[in-house]
Amino acid sequence: MTTQLPKTDVDWTALRNFAMLRGQLRVSLTPKCNEKCWFCHNEGDVPPPFTHLYRDVLPREREMTAEDFLNVLGGLMDAGLKRVYFTGGEPLMSPLARPVLTRLPEQEPDATYTLITNGTLVRRNQEWLSTTALDKVKVSLHYFSDESLKAIANTRIGIATILDGIEAAREMFERVELNTLVQRENEHELHDILDFALDRRMPVQFIELVDTDFNIGRKGSAIGARSIVEHLRSLTSDEETEISGVGQGRRIFRIDGIEIDVIHRELGRHHVGQCGTCPVKPKCVEGVWSLRVDHAGGIQPCLLRDDLRMDIRPLLAAPEAIPTAVARHVSAFTEGTL
Repeated sequence: MTTQLPKTDVDWTALRNFAMLRGQLRVSLTPKCNEKCWFCHNEGDVPPPFTHLYRDVLPREREMTAEDFLNVLGGLMDAGLKRVYFTGGEPLMSPLARPVLTRLPEQEPDATYTLITNGTLVRRNQEWLSTTALDKVKVSLHYFSDESLKAIANTRIGIATILDGIEAAREMFERVELNTLVQRENEHELHDILDFALDRRMPVQFIELVDTDFNIGRKGSAIGARSIVEHLRSLTSDEETEISGVGQGRRIFRIDGIEIDVIHRELGRHHVGQCGTCPVKPKCVEGVWSLRVDHAGGIQPCLLRDDLRMDIRPLLAAPEAIPTAVARHVSAFTEGTL
């Protein structure tokens, strides 16, 4: 089904192409989190571990209401963006989580809604979460013991709470997935995480580190994905690579019908427009794969370039104008004129 876009002088091609290449719309409901993972990029905002160390460096103040989020979401989905991910921080810490997630716009058949969570608050919010139109819950599981959880997330929460949150999600939703950032602190547990996922027939994605200004001090923790790739090859010969679309290339393994992805920088990434002369391109391992809508009323096409963030607050009173503004922004980014 093709959505009829407003008749304007705007060229929708770049935005439509981004959507057709499986580009994501990531909706950050809050920068707050009950974990302080050392690698956190907080969708381009100040991460919790940085605020923990420097109390005067705070994330942006919330400017968006639940109605604002729903208006922006509906407009951008009508404009062609179909893969929607709700993130944070920890999205379930936001007071807007319930009024947004329980009132999601009606989906077209090819649209999907995914909640990305650390799992700690799923059980507590299970009653209302079960009423939402979410298609999938993706739980970040970067640890498999209290020791590695403390080392990575600097929290007193126990691993049992997170594992119970995964079970709570499985009780509600047909599709629950895991994602795991490969790092020195969890290298000894990667096989355990994989076995845990396979035992429950859950897909899992292993991801290589994305360098940001906030995590550069722990760069030595990035170990790459070669070891887990070799392990997966010892378990299955069903492997393919995907280098089309947006973002990084990935290796896809299937074990007994369960898909295991590895986001692998060796396969390259998708760069466009501004990327050609971008000063941070040498350290970029993601390419352009998502538009991030944040709680402070911003939209940006690149995690590492805060200067490309577009302020949509002046348009919130006339939300029908937002898709046009975003289309112009994405076109300018693609054409290198932003």
